[in-house]
Amino acid sequence: MTQSARKKSPTSTAMIPLQENVEYLGESLWQTALRRLRRDKLTLLALGTIVVLTLLALGAPLIADQLLGVNPTHTNVANNFLPIGTEGHILGTDELGRDHLARLLFAGQISLGIGFGSAILTMTIGLVLGVITGFYGGIVDDFMNWVITTLDSIPALVLLLLIAAIFSPSPEALVLVLAIIGWTGITRLVRGETMSLRSREFIVSARAAGASDWRIMFVHIIPNLFSIVVITLAINIGTLILVESALSFLGLGVQPPTPTWGNMLTNSQTFFRRAPHLVVMPGLLIVITVLCLYVIGDGIRDALDPTLKSE
Repeated sequence: MTQSARKKSPTSTAMIPLQENVEYLGESLWQTALRRLRRDKLTLLALGTIVVLTLLALGAPLIADQLLGVNPTHTNVANNFLPIGTEGHILGTDELGRDHLARLLFAGQISLGIGFGSAILTMTIGLVLGVITGFYGGIVDDFMNWVITTLDSIPALVLLLLIAAIFSPSPEALVLVLAIIGWTGITRLVRGETMSLRSREFIVSARAAGASDWRIMFVHIIPNLFSIVVITLAINIGTLILVESALSFLGLGVQPPTPTWGNMLTNSQTFFRRAPHLVVMPGLLIVITVLCLYVIGDGIRDALDPTLKSE
């Protein structure tokens, strides 16, 4: 190799990463976020786990009837406390002889439904009220802050006790209760972000173009809050699943015979020595689900962070 060729080779090698970075200059925030997520194996693994658990829960009737050939509500005391691996009962049976795997699948429908349903409803209420409050300010902001401060001054457990005395603790009622109690924190977060956005140049331009207040809020402001909404939603789903489990432990959650992971875990504590699988399996599902949701929220936060360098 000649001396001139040796001088050129480092230069050509140094141009390779520069060319790769140039390809990312025209990317939008969401394109950059998707590229980062595709490289985040831990977040993809967590997302895949949640998808699998959700599909198993949604397909619980088909799996129980067609594949397992069992009924989650059918009792047979003669076959109670069967161990894991018993023929016809992969994960054994509970104290009433009901198939444990089938009950876990149906319980997943309720637990995930409560988590997703209450988180979406909470996010919707908090997003709408937060945007309106932050956009208008003034007396609207003062009134909403008074409402939020008043609700937050009452302990959440007291509110749960009061509402549980009025509503029957069915899954639908529990979703409503959790949404009524949990919207204040999201409203505060969205309000602050809206107040920082309403003075930006693109909002001033929209006003100058004659856009109405509602169009500015729902077309220009809310799309710029999607990153916060998605991150908060993922974290809140996991938190609300834990709240449902805690309520079941206190006797305020969904009552048997309707299964949830929370009440299955609570009701099986008495039989821990005789049938530990009745405690381990619902507890493990709760831990895995909540952990994956927190990992997803953290991964989305990193992917949408504009201050991070392109990788």
